[in-house]
Amino acid sequence: MRKVSLVLLGAAFGATIVTFGLQTRLLSGGAAIAAGSDTYRNLNLFGDVFEKIRSDYVEKPDEQKLVEAAINGMLTSLDPHSSFMDAKSFKDMQVQTRGEFGGLGIEVTQEEGFVKVVTPIDETPAARAGIQPGDLISAIDGESVKDLTLNQAVEKMRGLVNTAVKLTILRGSAREAREVSITREIIKIRSVRARPEGDDIGYIRITQFTEQTADGLRKEMQKFQTDMPGDKLKGYILDLRNNPGGLLDQSIRVSNAFMEKGEIVSTRGRNADETQRYNARTEDLSKGKPVVVLINGGSASASEIVAGALQDHKRATIMGTRSFGKGSVQTIIPLGQNNGALRLTTARYYTPSGRSIQAKGIVPDVVVLQDVPDELKGKDEQKGEASLKGHLKNGEEQAGGSQAYVPLDVTKDKQLIAAADLLRGSKKAANTTEPAKQPEKAAN
Repeated sequence: MRKVSLVLLGAAFGATIVTFGLQTRLLSGGAAIAAGSDTYRNLNLFGDVFEKIRSDYVEKPDEQKLVEAAINGMLTSLDPHSSFMDAKSFKDMQVQTRGEFGGLGIEVTQEEGFVKVVTPIDETPAARAGIQPGDLISAIDGESVKDLTLNQAVEKMRGLVNTAVKLTILRGSAREAREVSITREIIKIRSVRARPEGDDIGYIRITQFTEQTADGLRKEMQKFQTDMPGDKLKGYILDLRNNPGGLLDQSIRVSNAFMEKGEIVSTRGRNADETQRYNARTEDLSKGKPVVVLINGGSASASEIVAGALQDHKRATIMGTRSFGKGSVQTIIPLGQNNGALRLTTARYYTPSGRSIQAKGIVPDVVVLQDVPDELKGKDEQKGEASLKGHLKNGEEQAGGSQAYVPLDVTKDKQLIAAADLLRGSKKAANTTEPAKQPEKAAN
């Protein structure tokens, strides 16, 4: 088997790999021949059904749409993250991973037939309109999303800049419906934001992992080291809360910014020869300074790769609430001739100690719960990967997802305050935190 892979593109909830090349398997024995016979019989059945629809349906069908719907149905039956992208969707995904695209500014997934908001992107129309993690979108411009694929729903929310779209939002356990009108804008994602926390801590927030993330992180860390030279800089707070993921190579480079050596992550496919290990280079940009990583129920995929690597190497204290629990890798396979691409789950990823966080999430070293306003109580929970229909199983005990509320007022952000207290050596952190029970570590 020959495979050439390039870690290049990604999407929400994904460390994503674009794969070019040819995969060939040699089959031998009666079982293989029987399986092949069954496969061809099923393909003939598909052809018969397609021809019946084509010739006898009450109206002339769009044959291309029929084929694309069949392909997408086949992929979505596998797991929640495999799907078909037509040419336009594929192009949109490429644009998004470059960090600039048109739309509303929300990361979404699909749940119970609804489009579920994972997180609004900072400083976008969706964030300004008050869209919250966990909101369910039931209709777009009055049309129910029940019969739409996730890609179709996303397509309807995108459109010309300065045009409005009306979303019907269901919020909370009661699922009270409300309508929100949002005007589309060009979404320019600044994936790394930083500020001094006091005069002795560097606070860095990564909203998602795009092509600019690692370079943006390097720039901000160098600025902190210039502004707070020597022992004045007590450490870093790396905020990955409500970060849905992104590019695999960027999560590796971000991890490497705080590590000098050791494995960062491994990916393992169906076959043993597909295992890949990614190790740190000698490039600890933090120069050994203490690090606290903040995560919550909205931290997924690439965010969990970073948190898992730094936790396993005891390079950082992980603080907050349990992460989402997306431990799979999607490969983007272009189909050529402007036919779009497949987004196919091809591997699981493992932390350096051999843990799979699929449907389990990263458990923080120190759990810190936020004080949730009365009007948001019961609405602050983010269900994890384990709640998604058709998710990949990972043993008997599955969990994932948790509180995802982050107050806008930093003076009320208990997780941020506890992280700063910890870096400054204050015992006040003990008053608002509790040690988390660590999951068992799997053997390599």
